[in-house]
Amino acid sequence: MNMDISRDTQLCMSLSGRPGNFGTRFHNHLYRALGLDYVYKAFTTTDLPAAIGGVRALGIRGCAVSMPFKEACIPLLDELQPSAARLQSVNTIVNEGGRLIAHNTDYVAVAALLETHAVDPASRFVLRGSGGMGRAVLAALVDHGLGGCVVARNAQAGPAVAALHGLAWQGELGDAHQAEGAWLVNVTPLGMAGAQADAQAFPDDWIARAAGVFDVVALPAETPLLRAARRLGRPVIGGDEVIVLQAVEQFVLYTGVRPDAAQIAAAAAHARAV
Repeated sequence: MNMDISRDTQLCMSLSGRPGNFGTRFHNHLYRALGLDYVYKAFTTTDLPAAIGGVRALGIRGCAVSMPFKEACIPLLDELQPSAARLQSVNTIVNEGGRLIAHNTDYVAVAALLETHAVDPASRFVLRGSGGMGRAVLAALVDHGLGGCVVARNAQAGPAVAALHGLAWQGELGDAHQAEGAWLVNVTPLGMAGAQADAQAFPDDWIARAAGVFDVVALPAETPLLRAARRLGRPVIGGDEVIVLQAVEQFVLYTGVRPDAAQIAAAAAHARAV
């Protein structure tokens, strides 16, 4: 394929407080594989209104949104699709002729993973965190049939997120008996590459009692929490699975093309090989 960029090339991008390479490598690999005249680039910003205005004014086709912008971008957009409106959290913006439409493909990815990992709807969960990703994960867990509680230090966001589903909130982890037979779900940055890379979101005595562990941190793929869960023989769902599935749904929204399983696997392998 000719990879020359022209005036007709469609630009897609991401906005994140801590830009990574996964999305850039994943999307661009698929553009090449499928012969699409698109290019993808990661950005950060200290001026969110100006950045979103640029998406609109420059005709940027799509924009992935990550922490800390998933909620803050909402007043700057024109329309929220049901997934984003329900969660009040956005991870994908599609530019339809200057009209910015918000979606949330995190929810789609998590819901699919709960099915493929055969998570028992009769089980419980303890979810740690209350940010935009937490909203998506929490909704998917509840829609799958699980009940549980939210643990979050933020005394405003924590109760508010829990109340959306009639769940209990607590500010700190309590007794390890809370983990008995529950899925432990981390939606905080604990364990993420950087300053908190060595942090483990739940202690070993919680993990040993749990039904399984779900860590949405994608980089690194093996967080301290997931390593501990494997060591203690607990089933795991990792953020590296979430990031692939949500990126596929973004790709479809941007291009109207759905890659096949082999193409997705090749793009994911390419994106991880850094």
